[in-house]
Amino acid sequence: MSLKIGDIAPDFTLKNTQGEDVTLNDYRGKKVLILFYPLAFSGVCTKELCSTRDNLKIYNSLNAEVLGISIDSFFVQKAFKEANNLNFMLLSDFNKEVSEKYDVLYDEFFGMNKVAKRSAFLIDEEGVIQYAEVLEDASNQPDFDQIQTTLADLG
Repeated sequence: MSLKIGDIAPDFTLKNTQGEDVTLNDYRGKKVLILFYPLAFSGVCTKELCSTRDNLKIYNSLNAEVLGISIDSFFVQKAFKEANNLNFMLLSDFNKEVSEKYDVLYDEFFGMNKVAKRSAFLIDEEGVIQYAEVLEDASNQPDFDQIQTTLADLG
């Protein structure tokens, strides 16, 4: 069942690039933009996350934290973060539990089973989803203009 605006964002705990546990509930009281992406080091994912890096000041000015999530191991996430100078947290959903909770898994993606779809979820300070976009075509990117407008409207 797809998550939609108004739903409570499912809590999770995932490893960051240092192998430390990060829990969504730790961000209660803050706005959080979760970006699921298929695979580190792939072309569109690199473009998306580097664009997010370059625009992080916009999210910071709107008091939002950004979390990038893929099914890659936290070792791969660490290399990807370092290679691209990413200035926000990446999390490993290697066991695909969070991607399942958020209903963002492809059954098959270029011969690989259960890869995260490119998706964006904006969660408010109370843990309520205020923006949800799940893209079926991995070559597309989330509507960052609409995400930023929604963030600004949240105040």
